[in-house]
Amino acid sequence: MLHRFFTYLLCSVWLLCSQFKLQAQEHVTYTDYNPWVKSNTLKPAQQKTTALSLPFFDDFTNYDATPDQSKWADKQTYVNNTMGVNVVSRGVATFDALSQYGMPYDTLNNSLQIYGDSLTSRPIDLSGYNQSDSLYLSFYYQPQGNGFAPEIEDSLQLYMLKKNGVWQRVWGVPGTALTPFQIAMVPIVDTQYLYPNFKFRFVNKVSINTNDDVWNIDYVKLDAHRNIADTTMSDVGMSAEPTCLLNDYTSMPYRQFAVNMSSETSAQHTAYTVNPTGGSYNILANFAAREALSNTPLATGNFPSATIVPFTTLPMTFPMYPVSFTAPGNFSKVVFENKYYIHPTTALDPPQNDTIIRNLTFDNYLAYDDGTAEMSYYLNLFATLPGKLAIEYHLNKPDTLTGFAVYFGRQVPTAWYKNFSLVVYSDIGVNGSGAEHVVYQEDDFTPKYIDTVNHFWMYALSAPVALPQGTFYLGTTQPALSGSDSLYFGLDVNRVGGNHLYYNTLNVWSPSTVSGAVMLRPLLGPFTPSTNGVATVTSGNTQSFIAPNPCTDKITFHFTTTIHTARYEISDVQGRLWSSGPITNAQTVDMSTLSSGMYFVRLIQGEDTFVQKIIKN
Repeated sequence: MLHRFFTYLLCSVWLLCSQFKLQAQEHVTYTDYNPWVKSNTLKPAQQKTTALSLPFFDDFTNYDATPDQSKWADKQTYVNNTMGVNVVSRGVATFDALSQYGMPYDTLNNSLQIYGDSLTSRPIDLSGYNQSDSLYLSFYYQPQGNGFAPEIEDSLQLYMLKKNGVWQRVWGVPGTALTPFQIAMVPIVDTQYLYPNFKFRFVNKVSINTNDDVWNIDYVKLDAHRNIADTTMSDVGMSAEPTCLLNDYTSMPYRQFAVNMSSETSAQHTAYTVNPTGGSYNILANFAAREALSNTPLATGNFPSATIVPFTTLPMTFPMYPVSFTAPGNFSKVVFENKYYIHPTTALDPPQNDTIIRNLTFDNYLAYDDGTAEMSYYLNLFATLPGKLAIEYHLNKPDTLTGFAVYFGRQVPTAWYKNFSLVVYSDIGVNGSGAEHVVYQEDDFTPKYIDTVNHFWMYALSAPVALPQGTFYLGTTQPALSGSDSLYFGLDVNRVGGNHLYYNTLNVWSPSTVSGAVMLRPLLGPFTPSTNGVATVTSGNTQSFIAPNPCTDKITFHFTTTIHTARYEISDVQGRLWSSGPITNAQTVDMSTLSSGMYFVRLIQGEDTFVQKIIKN
């Protein structure tokens, strides 16, 4: 799911924009990190000791982010339902330039063309078959999807393992811009493949200097007694994600929702069924809603019998049901689970994609995004001007801002040293309103990256901010002359509706023209750090400091900690790492070999990070 554009290219883009098109100051690019994938690789793989038998089939309908380990031997691809465009059925496997840990395959060299993700089958027993059994491997593939397109010199490739241990390339297609899903039919006729431990492998070739070369595959099927024309399937299933029950937010505290349910909920909610077959089918559809944490039933509904014709998607729309659920407490988390399922009047396989679930989480934050970043958003900044972005939010009753959560896209080279300020506005002077009015500002934050499944790093404010009912704006400021330009913010491109985003690079606020939702969320109510593995950081740590500053030949670390081990890193303003290692309180680090200039010194103590600018004379 995820993507890249490198810093050395940003300089060229900035020059072009500053010379020819000053108004084009906001951009989208690739995300360089996928924490969802990394978190799922920590799960132990299932061990399959015996070879699989035919038919082999997977359409990636599992809700895990990694491939089904009973069928696949590796975890490098990302299983999801957000990266595909007009999917064959719910779920695809996405190939990009990120490793199984969700990190770029190369974090330093951004001018390589390499083999990226692999998806390798478990051993399959083909020893009982011969050439007359007409074995075919078929699959659907799509370049780009909701990511960025692979270039023509890049490719998606298929290899098969011969019994002599040699991987043979048997199919490939060059990169191109977005196209609909296409089917590939690959015959297996060579007797070298007809043995007990046959395997096949998909792999993508990527140019990491320009983008992440996204490919999606779906509906992988290997079976006997097929032919080249066997391109239709007997299946009707769910496709895209159902719509949100809320009409604007994708999440909000339940106490804010309960004040004005009628204005916050949509008039209807919709699930989508797709027919990738060559025939028409009658279907019945239902939904069942419950509050998942208490298992409290909320509603059920039926969709009238309908006919879905070949190669179409049928929206199934239900009226919004009345909500009478009462939360256990004012700050309680609440989860509405909406389960949609269809009943084809003709038996069709596979049945697992006949169901899809959309959860609506009411928690301690406001959000317009769905929690997944398909791209990144960044600003082109002028050297002498700060860069600002602000997202408009509304409250149905007064509340307290105690922190914020951000999903930052990784950058190559690293951006951890780039500082920014968090700013809360009651007004930014747009839409005919008054002048910009700052309610609260806190400085010297730096981007952090989290490896848990909810993607976000949570920052606690030094002081709570009381917010009245009505509109407020939450945003960031990247200071001028600081090396903080072009911070990458996660962008959910599946956002439907206004993005509520404004940006300011020329001392004037402008509405964003980018589709999608920037993944910056206000945290409301009591701040609860690390309740589900989410790391937190505050902008200031008064117990840690580095001296002297400015320095000549050495610096000394001063800090207190209960962590037995701590680390330091010293980087320049370009993000190049010059020194790193373990550190103890009052330990001295040599700076004499570094050139004069500004450096960023980072102290890492467990989940806490402290960053200080140091001037080297």
